[in-house]
Amino acid sequence: MFLDALIEQNNQLDPETFSCSICLDLLKDPVAIPCGHSYCMKCIKTQWDEEDQKGIHSCPQCRETFTPRPVLKKNTMLAALVEQLKKTGLQAAAAAAADHCYAGPEDVACDFCTGGKLKAIKSCLVCLVSYCENHLQPHYDSAAFKKHKLVEPTKNLQENICSRHDEVMKMFCRTDQKFICYLCPVDEHKGHDTVSAATERTERQRELEERRGNIQQRIQDREEDVKLLQQEVELLADAGSLFIREASEQLREPKGDLWRRSVSRSNPPPTGRQTCTHNNTEDMRNILPVA
Repeated sequence: MFLDALIEQNNQLDPETFSCSICLDLLKDPVAIPCGHSYCMKCIKTQWDEEDQKGIHSCPQCRETFTPRPVLKKNTMLAALVEQLKKTGLQAAAAAAADHCYAGPEDVACDFCTGGKLKAIKSCLVCLVSYCENHLQPHYDSAAFKKHKLVEPTKNLQENICSRHDEVMKMFCRTDQKFICYLCPVDEHKGHDTVSAATERTERQRELEERRGNIQQRIQDREEDVKLLQQEVELLADAGSLFIREASEQLREPKGDLWRRSVSRSNPPPTGRQTCTHNNTEDMRNILPVA
């Protein structure tokens, strides 16, 4: 009754709570080790069998170490709880969660997993192997793997292997524009301009950044040109508005003012010579007798 009440109260728990972190399935013959984490009896036993040579055994989750090897005893309470969970249908939910971790057709599979392969979370360019989370752990724990290059999961790792010398291609031939291994400059690429792949990658990134900067500068220059054109358009619009306003004011003037202005423009005042000629003509009329 206690177990039924506990299950009913916690029926919304994540199935991973009752799953083994090694096999990612519901616990089978669960055992609790001294740090408090629980595993399948078979899974943790296999794990510790591999660590017997070191003489130190650890928890796969928290990495706490134990010396000597702890005695494993089945947790009957937890085992009964798991059995009840299976009957309530949470086993199917746990299986669905496990399926979510398995590699599909479009995923990169872990090369170390046997049977159902889990999704890889990293690929090693030195080992040329892809690893799931569990199998990747030694790359973080062991000093022997510290210099290994880990990248996002990649399917075609073999493309990084030189087909001629069967070595990792860590160099770049600028003469032939291709990746090569360290043995290629001895024969096929002898005398060519070669650099390390890292150097070439850095140079390409620098060139890319320089191009991006030039493009951004050109965009800024074009924006300045557009602003100048807009200012010129505004000036022309202001000049046009002024011309229209003055023309409108002239059309609104009285007709007499327009006529006088027109006459003054068409009949300018007489010059000094014209005035003198007119006066002489009047004098001659006064002297001559009238017939």
